Amino acid sequence: MRPDESAADTYGQRSARLRAASPAEAAAELAEISTSVRRDILTTIQSAGMGHVGGDLSVTDLLVTALWGTLRLDPTTPDTPQRDRFVLSKGHCAAALYSTLASCGFFPRARLSEFMAPLSPLNGHPARLKVPGVETNTGPLGHGFPVATGCALGAQLRGETWRTIVVLGDGEMQEGSNWEAAMTAAHYKLANLTAVVDRNRLQQGARTEDTKTLEPLAEKWASFGWEVRVIDGHDHRAIKEAYAASTTGRPVAVIANTVKGKGVSFMEDRVEWHHKVPTDEQVRLALEELNR
Repeated sequence: MRPDESAADTYGQRSARLRAASPAEAAAELAEISTSVRRDILTTIQSAGMGHVGGDLSVTDLLVTALWGTLRLDPTTPDTPQRDRFVLSKGHCAAALYSTLASCGFFPRARLSEFMAPLSPLNGHPARLKVPGVETNTGPLGHGFPVATGCALGAQLRGETWRTIVVLGDGEMQEGSNWEAAMTAAHYKLANLTAVVDRNRLQQGARTEDTKTLEPLAEKWASFGWEVRVIDGHDHRAIKEAYAASTTGRPVAVIANTVKGKGVSFMEDRVEWHHKVPTDEQVRLALEELNR
């Protein structure tokens, strides 16, 4: 897939400005981008007839703030060695990642209509060799975070300054491999690594606490040796502040309290929207809400 060069040029200038801006200055613009991405998520899943719309909408603000307002990326040279790294460990929310990458110009937005089509590079789970901007194949939960830890360790070993942000689902925190990665990152003092938990408290079929208790989640991260920041995961100012570099020389864990289905009233905090596909009429109503 080729980059959208005009969109990439706009992204380069706008992203540099947003990275340099204060969190307060950047918040309104990041919120505007997030609303546009949410529209694309809805139409992308509608077109495909498949997806995970609830989690896509809960994670949108976290992705937009990372890719637009924090990390140093270049859609025209997505594999440049000095780039920052972004990993979406909860890979089933691929529609949110693709919509955000398209907004940055990694590929034309028109190609979102190919999501999950036969032989399309826009798989239901992101694949590195198929889509520019995708750092690693994700989808099997518990795999993305260990890969991100390896990225951060590689930068440390090479004396490089680039950083890594990884976004995880909260249900994914029930996987043991994630706690092995957390222990490893703390041991090596990977201050260049930020792990973000999309804490919407819902997973497939049930609430996280009914499936396997996660709380006290912040204290668990702290006990593993991480610098912990607990925020409103839909407050762009708070997100941008939480994505700032470590102040302790330790890796940073951001517990982002979010709402599954955020932005669409009839989807919010409802477990069935984990993978339910909206009808044409529901998409119309959802877009009306987002356009207000």
